[in-house]
Parts: sequence; C-alpha cells; structure tokens
Amino acid sequence: MTHASTSTLAPTPASPAGLDQIRTRQPWIQLVLGMIAMMAISSPQYVWALFVQPFRSSLDVSLSALQVTFALFSIFQCGIGPLHGELASRFSSRTFAAAGGLLVGLSWISSAYVTSLPLLYITYGVLSGIGTGWVYVAVIELMVQWFPRRRGFAVGMAAGCYGLGAIVTTFPIASSIRNHGLQTTLVVFGVVLSAIIVLASLGMKRVTATNLSEENASPTTTSAAHFNSREMLRTPLFWLMFFIMAMVATGGLMAISQLGALATHFGISDTTLVLGMAALPLALTLDRAANGLTRPFFGWISDRIGREPTMLIAFLMEAASILLLLKFGSNPVAFVVLSAVVFFGWGEIYSLFPSLQADAFGTKHAAKNFGYLLIATAVGSILGGPFAALLYEKTQSWDLIFYCIAGLDILAALLALFVLKPMRVRWVNSARLDRQS
Repeated sequence: MTHASTSTLAPTPASPAGLDQIRTRQPWIQLVLGMIAMMAISSPQYVWALFVQPFRSSLDVSLSALQVTFALFSIFQCGIGPLHGELASRFSSRTFAAAGGLLVGLSWISSAYVTSLPLLYITYGVLSGIGTGWVYVAVIELMVQWFPRRRGFAVGMAAGCYGLGAIVTTFPIASSIRNHGLQTTLVVFGVVLSAIIVLASLGMKRVTATNLSEENASPTTTSAAHFNSREMLRTPLFWLMFFIMAMVATGGLMAISQLGALATHFGISDTTLVLGMAALPLALTLDRAANGLTRPFFGWISDRIGREPTMLIAFLMEAASILLLLKFGSNPVAFVVLSAVVFFGWGEIYSLFPSLQADAFGTKHAAKNFGYLLIATAVGSILGGPFAALLYEKTQSWDLIFYCIAGLDILAALLALFVLKPMRVRWVNSARLDRQS
C-alpha cells in the first residue's frame, strides 16, 4: 500500500508574487466597500426633506418644531465626533460600521411607527445621527490608512459618495411615499439601506504591517510618528486646521440651509424656469452633484500639488462665486450655476482636512482624531444656519452675510498657504527627527 506524498496534501503557501497581488488589491477593495457604505448612509441626511410634509401631517406639528429632528441629527452625527472616534478605536472596523448600519435601519423602521414628536427626535434625530456618524468615521479611518500616497483621492471618493449617494435614492423614495405611504417607505428602505451597509462592512479591515504593500508605503511628506488625540489637541497645528475648516464650512452650510431663502431674496420663485425646469429644484440637484464631485476631484489634485495649495484654489473659488452670486443672483441661470460653484468650492474640505490630519498626526489614531475634527462641521452649521438667519433678521439683507462669508473664505485660503503649510512642514520634519533620534 503506497502513501501519497505529504507535499501533495499540504496547502501550498502563497508565493511572494501572489501576496503582492493581494496586498495591491486590498486597498481598492476597501475603497469600494467604503464607497458603498457611504452611499447608503447619505439618505438619512439628504432625503430628510421628502419626509418633512408627511411627518407634519401625521404628527400635526409645526415646521420649526419638526426641523429640530434634523438639528439633532447633525449634532449626533458630527457634534459628538470624539465619542464616535473613541468607540471606533475599541472595535474592529467591521463591527463598528455594521453596528452603525443596524442603527440606521433601526432608526428608520422605528420612525415609521412614532406617534409623537419627542419619539421622532430620538428615533430619527438621535439614532440616525449616531449610526451615520459611526459608519462615516469607520470609512474615513480606512481610507487614510490604506492610501497614504493617494489619501486625498481615496478620502474624496468615499466622502463624495456620501454627497452623491442620495441621488440614487431620492426618486425611488419620493415615488414610494406617493404610492405606498410614509410608514411602508421608512420600513422598506430602512431594511434595504441597513442590509447594504452591514454587507459592505463585513469586508472592512484596518491596515496591518503585513498587508500594506510597498506601493502604498507612507511618503516622506507625511508624519513618521502617530499622535493620539490628547497629543494632537495640544498642538497649535490642529487648532489652526480646525479654525480654517470651520470658517469654510460656515459658507457652505449657509448655502445648504438658506438656499430657499436666498432664492426668494433674488426673486427666484416656484415658477422661475431654467431650461424648462424649476430653478430651485434644479439648483438643489446640481448643488448635490457638485458637493459630491468636488471631494474626489480636489482630493486627487491635492495628492499632486499638496493639500494647502489646493485649499488656496478651492477656497478662493468659493469666495469668488459667493461675490458673483451676490451681484448676479437675480438671473435664474446665474443663480443655478453659481450656487453649484459655491458647493464645488467648499465640499472638498471633507477630503482635504481628514487627509491633512492623517499626514500630520499619523493614522494609528485616525478614528479618534478625525472625531475631533468633525466638530468643525457642527460649528459651521451653527454659524451658517441659525446665526446667519438671525443676522439676516436683524439687517433684513443678505449682503453683509455674503461679504462676511467671502471674507472668511479669503482669510482661510491665505492662512492655509502662508501659515498652515509652513507650520505643518515644520511639525512633520520635527516628528521625523524625533523618531530618528
């Protein structure tokens, strides 16, 4: 009786070439999974407007009271970013993103059955905000880890999918509300979106020393050390980044929250047409597309010419478009085009700043560090939303607000190139010298 050779039964180890192929593919697999998850979590924020009237009718509440739900969503998505980052560091990316996906699904399904406004605050405002925040932080962490040489592009692609994702769901959800009602729509899409996020999260995993290919090794322009949140918060560099991001976010979030009021200010009514389409819905559609496309575009540019020079270009673009909108906004075509340029000039902060943060402070604590940076969005939403509205009520004019926002954009552009860049270069060089010593 002959015995088979043990060499034919033993598993064949992967060749070095095979391992290199796996390592080369892995970052792109993570990018695709992250893009899918980001598209799925965009709906709670960007299709909320479709739910406003049905909820007002079913709950019999005022518009202002109902919109507290959306404010709570923003607070629990971005305002408590440090808590999201802290939790992300305690779990695997797979577990954390899946938990976020389940929370999003639970929030929509439970919102379908609420009978009072306080319950809606909890189900849609709090649960959706936390769920989307968890997925967002998990995905951004993976992008900055897996793509050190293409960090701006990868973060931009993921963040761009968050901006563009609702385009896929807006019309199906609107049709479902008309044909099947609010309750059925929330349940069905809650299940679908949650399932997509959970399935995408199953393949997510962080970088380890053995699965990062040489092609993706960290470039010499980034920090050689990894700083935790406490160390980062002690540096003037982080607070300058935070300050600049908040300034630019203020203008963009003013445009998002006040676009309807701005249209009225410029005389753009429901009957105003551009290319045969209502001007305001057309502007909203183009704005959403611009807000998504700008993130991978300027992220890709920043990988080639640097983060801070890219900020100079983008921020000055927003300042110019704000001033042009103030001058020519009464023209429907100009209103539609220039509002899109405003969005194209500010949305890139969600690719440039996470990438720059990872460049400066490393990727080991990326989730927790990014959580602190997210608070800049909450600050911008307050300044660009209720504060800008209050200033308008006091002055009865948008002119002062437009000039202030353009001034903030110009200041942010100059600070980015002439203060932030040299400060960041000195910090990175200092970190490398400390490591070598």
